[in-house]
Amino acid sequence: MRKPTQKNSLNDQSEQEYLQEHEMSRRDFMLDSLALGGLAAAFGMSASTAAWGNVQPPADEVVRIGYLPITDATVLLVAHAKGFFEEEGLKTERPTLIRGWSPLVEGFAAGKFNLVHFLKPIPIWMRYNNNFPVKIMSWAHLNGSGLVVGRHTDAKSFSDLGGKQVAVPYWYSMHNIVLQMGLRHAGLTPVIKSQGDPIAANEVNLQIMPPPDMPPALAARKIDAFIVAEPFNAVGEMLAGGKMLRFTGDIWRNHPCCVVCMNENQVNANPTWTQKVMNAIVKAQIYSQQNKKEVAHLLSKDGEGYLPMDANIVEQAMTLYDEESYADPEAIQNAEWGSGRIDFQPWPFPSATKLIINELKRTLVGGDTTFLQNLDPDFVVNDLVDYKFVKAAMDKHPGWKQAPGFNADNPFDREEVVKL
Repeated sequence: MRKPTQKNSLNDQSEQEYLQEHEMSRRDFMLDSLALGGLAAAFGMSASTAAWGNVQPPADEVVRIGYLPITDATVLLVAHAKGFFEEEGLKTERPTLIRGWSPLVEGFAAGKFNLVHFLKPIPIWMRYNNNFPVKIMSWAHLNGSGLVVGRHTDAKSFSDLGGKQVAVPYWYSMHNIVLQMGLRHAGLTPVIKSQGDPIAANEVNLQIMPPPDMPPALAARKIDAFIVAEPFNAVGEMLAGGKMLRFTGDIWRNHPCCVVCMNENQVNANPTWTQKVMNAIVKAQIYSQQNKKEVAHLLSKDGEGYLPMDANIVEQAMTLYDEESYADPEAIQNAEWGSGRIDFQPWPFPSATKLIINELKRTLVGGDTTFLQNLDPDFVVNDLVDYKFVKAAMDKHPGWKQAPGFNADNPFDREEVVKL
C-alpha cells in the first residue's frame, strides 16, 4: 500500500510560482465561453450544415493531433511515441498541446487537427447544436477522473459540498454529468452564479475552468473543489493540498470520458487513411493498458515531455488506486468492480452513449440546451459514432480483450452500472 503523496499546502514561494505558471489567460477564459454560445459564432458564420460543409481538413494525409495535457490523450500520444502510425505507413507531426477544451474544439473545427480527443459530450454538442460533421471513432480510455476537495473544506462526501464553489472543465463533460449525479443524490442543487453572489446551503456553484488552472485555484482557495481528468487530480493531491473525495470510475463503472474524434468529411474521403489511424490507436490502447508505469514515464516531462508534469505525478495518476490509500475520504467504495484509476479499451458501447444523452437532458449547463430536448438517444448511437473502423482494428489487434469488464459472451454490448 502506497499512500497518496500530499502536502498540506504549497509554500508561499512555490505556490506563487505555480500560480504564475498556470494562471488562466484572458484568451483561455474567452475561448472557454464558447460553451455558452456556439462554434459558428467563433468563425463568423451561420450554424448551418452547408456552412460547416465548407470547412475541410488539409488535403494531405499527415496525422495532426491536438490534445490537452491530460492522461485522456494517452493513446494518441503513445501511438505517436511508439511509432504505431509509422508502422501503418502514415506520416505524423508532433502532437500539439492545447490548454483548454474550447481552443481544441476551435482548432479541430478550423481543420488545424485531424485527430483529437474530446470529452464525450462535446461531439454531441458540436454535431447537434452546431451541425458540425464530427464523428466519434472510438473511446480513448475508461475512468481516469476524480473529484478533489481542498483540505480547508473538511468535505468527506457529496453532501458536504453545499454552499461550495466547484470547477468543471467544460459544461459538456462527463465530469459535469457525474458531479451532478452525485449532487442530486445528496439532495443538493447545482447552480451557475457569478463569483461573489450568495450561495445557499443546499446549492453548489459551478464554473468552467481549464484543467491546468484547477490545482492552483484550489491552493489559493478560489474554489473549494474540482472534478477533472488525470493527472490534475494527482497534481491537486501532491502540490495543492487537495484530497480525493471520489473517483468517477467508482461511481459509473468503466465509464467513457474522452473519445477519439475525426472530421466526418475526412473519414468519408479517406477510408484507407482512417483505418490505418484506427489500427494504430487500438494498438496503443492495448500497449497502454499493459504498460501503465512505463507509459506514465513516457508521457511525463522526464520522458517524451507530452505532459508538463514529473514522472512521479503521472505515475500516481495512472496507477495509485487501492482502498487503503484512499480510505479517508472513502474515494473507492466499489473495489469489487476491479477497475483501475485509468484503463484503456476502444469499443464505444452504445449503452453508454444512450445514458449520456439522457443524463445531459437533466444536467445544468450554461447556454441554450434546446437541441437536447428532442434528441433521440437511439438515433445518436448510430449517427454520431462510427463503429466499422474501430471494429476492424480490434479484429487486427485482439489484445483489447484483456481490458477490465471484457465479456467474452457479449463483447460489444453491456449494461451501464451507476452506484452512488
